[in-house]
Amino acid sequence: MGVRKDQRNLSATEKKAFVDAVLQLKRSGRYDAFVRTHNQFIVSDSDNGNRVGHRSPSFLPWHRQFLLDFERALQAIDPAVNLPYWNWTVDRTATSSIWAADFMGGNGRSSDGQVTTGPFAFNTGNWTINVRSDSRNYLRRALGAGGRSLPTATQLQTVLAQTVYDVAPWNSTSATGFRNQLEGWRGPGMHNSVHVWVGGDMQTGTSPNDPVFWLHHCHIDKLWSDWQRAHPTSGYLPTGNTTNVVDLNDTMTPWGTVRPADMLTHTAWYTYE
Repeated sequence: MGVRKDQRNLSATEKKAFVDAVLQLKRSGRYDAFVRTHNQFIVSDSDNGNRVGHRSPSFLPWHRQFLLDFERALQAIDPAVNLPYWNWTVDRTATSSIWAADFMGGNGRSSDGQVTTGPFAFNTGNWTINVRSDSRNYLRRALGAGGRSLPTATQLQTVLAQTVYDVAPWNSTSATGFRNQLEGWRGPGMHNSVHVWVGGDMQTGTSPNDPVFWLHHCHIDKLWSDWQRAHPTSGYLPTGNTTNVVDLNDTMTPWGTVRPADMLTHTAWYTYE
């Protein structure tokens, strides 16, 4: 069982191992398969019309399984690698350690948003965008330029104080509930605000093209874990017979065998420091 660490606590060796595994997965073609999956299933389930990856209760269990699949793919390359998380309530600027040249690389240039530093810069020859939202084949960022700030610790505490997992109508208009507040369609923004703050590829359905996607969603997964611990009697909702929503024991695409009920705990696979 691995331990997922705050990225600021990674050693230089751990950073390099993570980056090297991501680059090798990209060279193999398997990385782009994850981008395609996210782009296909973030909004709708092509088989039955259910909302799956976003704007629905299954946002959190869907991404937990998605991250676990990605982590296992990295571990097939290097068993010592675990997903790190980016605590954006602490590392809040474009000069934070996450954007260092030996890790995620820095901001995009002002002319076209192209990232030119770090291991995922187009000019390294190792990171060409193949699953595209437009014609550009290079990684783009516009840190802090999207009109939203990164969520604060105070705002996060408001979200963690929600006492129920989700409420009808189980989508982006749900006025209360932890899931929609954390996803960011209501309340202080949270998940959505981070995508906008990073900008570039992170604002598209192909957002995993930016490797920071995994660190962001790893933090989202940790926050779900934190909320579960604080509210042990508040389980996944809805539990059954809900139209056009993935209920507790419904299966999620693209896996076909994984239910939200299977993803309510992660301690058999990993823990958070």
